[in-house]
Amino acid sequence: MKKGFIFDLDGVIVDTAKYHYLAWKKLANTLGFEFTKEQNELFKGVSRKRCLEILLEIGNREATQKEFDTWMIEKNIDYLEYIENMDASEILPDVPKVLQYLKENKIPIALGSASKNAKPILEKVGLFHYFDAIVDGNNVTKAKPDPEVFLLAAKQLGADAKNCIVFEDAVAGIEAANVANMISIGIGDKNVLSKAQFNFKDFTEISTEFIQKLIEK
Repeated sequence: MKKGFIFDLDGVIVDTAKYHYLAWKKLANTLGFEFTKEQNELFKGVSRKRCLEILLEIGNREATQKEFDTWMIEKNIDYLEYIENMDASEILPDVPKVLQYLKENKIPIALGSASKNAKPILEKVGLFHYFDAIVDGNNVTKAKPDPEVFLLAAKQLGADAKNCIVFEDAVAGIEAANVANMISIGIGDKNVLSKAQFNFKDFTEISTEFIQKLIEK
């Protein structure tokens, strides 16, 4: 039974949520309203298009299609400027330990993320070489909690969905993994990610013994 390990990007491998927040906040302020860190929690695991829809709902703003498209581009330009100087220091604690263990044991690894900037981010932080497949916002049409991104990742790894393990920090991502019949591991607040089969605050709590049990399961 070939195993496959699938990782979300934002909030799991690197903390780019802060940069997304700054870019969305800048747009909100430009449009004349405030956008808080608490409201930014609504954007976890959500596509850029849906994020903008939520932002406009928060600000009680309407937009023509042209304005909507323009604001999507502006937000991404700002975000790309924020992440331009990312390096290995942005990697969340002990993520490389887990990736290295999987690589040493020849276990296929995939990225399954809504981000359209996943590849350049992985290159900037020096983790790109660990991944056998990368499925991101450029490859999928349905956002989490639809399982499309994870099912496509499993297919690219050559593994059955039931033999895949997903690491996620968003409720929508956990739901997607569960719908796909994959093992779901929540990274973050266990009360928020209560539907995950396993929960950890971060990768410092994940031992190689636990990873080995997942491989053998």
